[in-house]
Amino acid sequence: MALSHSEVWHIARLARIGLSDAEADRLREQLSTILEHFQSLNAYDTDGVPPTAQTFDLTTVERADEPRPTAGAELVLANAPRREGDFLRVRAVLE
Repeated sequence: MALSHSEVWHIARLARIGLSDAEADRLREQLSTILEHFQSLNAYDTDGVPPTAQTFDLTTVERADEPRPTAGAELVLANAPRREGDFLRVRAVLE
């Protein structure tokens, strides 16, 4: 399927790409070749093939949640730059 010059210019306008005449000629040939490759896929019968988003099964790699005891306040606040009692002191965000 060969594209015409006007089709290439239309595609370039839709993509908001500025082209010179030489670039349009080169892209016309390249895009026509790509479309010919896609046309060759029409020769295959895909009626029985279910649509898929992935070619392989995906499995989650996240661990299951496991309840654990929490760290104590002293351990958590050991490296805090500013603290006030058992709390972390931060700058005010809203006035």
